[in-house]
Amino acid sequence: MSSRRRGTVAVVLAGAVALTACGSGAAVGASGTDRREKQEPRLALPAPTGAYTVGRDSLHLVDKARRDPWVPKAGARELMVSLYYPARKATGAPAPYMSTEGARAFLKEMKVELPAEVLSTTRTHAFAGARARPGTFPLVVLSPGFRTPGAVLTGLAEDLTSRGYVVAVVDHAYEAAGVAFPGKGVLPCTACGKIGPTTFRPAAEGRAKDLRFVLDRLIGKTSPWKHADLVDKGRVALGGHSLGGAAAAATMARDPRVRAGVNMDGPFIDSGDASGLSGRPFLMMGTEADHSPGGEDASWDVTWKRLEGWKRWLTLSGADHFAFTDLAPLAGQLGEDDPEGLPGRRAAEITRDYAGAFFDQELRHRRTPLFDGPSAAHPEVVLQHAPR
Repeated sequence: MSSRRRGTVAVVLAGAVALTACGSGAAVGASGTDRREKQEPRLALPAPTGAYTVGRDSLHLVDKARRDPWVPKAGARELMVSLYYPARKATGAPAPYMSTEGARAFLKEMKVELPAEVLSTTRTHAFAGARARPGTFPLVVLSPGFRTPGAVLTGLAEDLTSRGYVVAVVDHAYEAAGVAFPGKGVLPCTACGKIGPTTFRPAAEGRAKDLRFVLDRLIGKTSPWKHADLVDKGRVALGGHSLGGAAAAATMARDPRVRAGVNMDGPFIDSGDASGLSGRPFLMMGTEADHSPGGEDASWDVTWKRLEGWKRWLTLSGADHFAFTDLAPLAGQLGEDDPEGLPGRRAAEITRDYAGAFFDQELRHRRTPLFDGPSAAHPEVVLQHAPR
């Protein structure tokens, strides 16, 4: 893992310390001017680009066939799923980004000094409890990176939903800081510090079991979700960031229900003879430092050769590991973009545009030129092994 990746979260959020003026009135500008009276702007996720209003719901799932791999004494494996769906306008209430308690736990885990309220009050564009819009829509299931809650994929989830998808963002118990479970409150990240070179594979395989269970519950014969009829069971895709990206590929290797997948800057695990994904399409989006051909993570080169179907490998110039999450645009709003790197606003736009175009292409048969070669609108994107 590169030094740039290890320090990314601290760099992304460190600038938020400047916002302590909102909570404590203690910030002082570089010129020495007292800023106690200045009200800093509220953070906000990028506005969705599609035409649909975004509704949000949550679902608590318990896999009674498995014990939790990190805390066996806790009993059955538990998951929280945030569900985003096309909704009717002017219904529901504005959905929070995360709870203050959850934000506090996440910031503590990442060792970032920032009032939790600054992060928790980030403006979203979803409406909790909104009435569902009639129709059926493709399903995209997203899994976040290790240590980070699913909330950091909210921007991508909202944008996909606004374009006409149902999106399920999965939180895996004890694998992130800041996620609350019914009757248990915010769970600790027990797995934090336990995943390394020898334990990454079982962690990814465990997540793959989680994702298959989520699919069982969302597209099986019966579903506990009240809006399950919105899901087109024949159009299902997976995506994930970091460990979640590895899990997306591992799930596809074992589950033919998944038609397409995306890995955003995560290692791959060896899925053996199933590594080719039976010719199903796969998109790889990575950082220049770790995920260029011949880069630090050799699993990308190996997997690329094994994939049998439509495939693309994109490298984002100047991006860091968290460029594919909400942490990037939020950092940009705080004035903490790396002057030598990819601005957070652009990172969000690129992630949204390419992931959306891929799912549109594979689940809705909408042709896009984005994957044919270099894009003048996205000069930061390098198409590796460009098609001829």
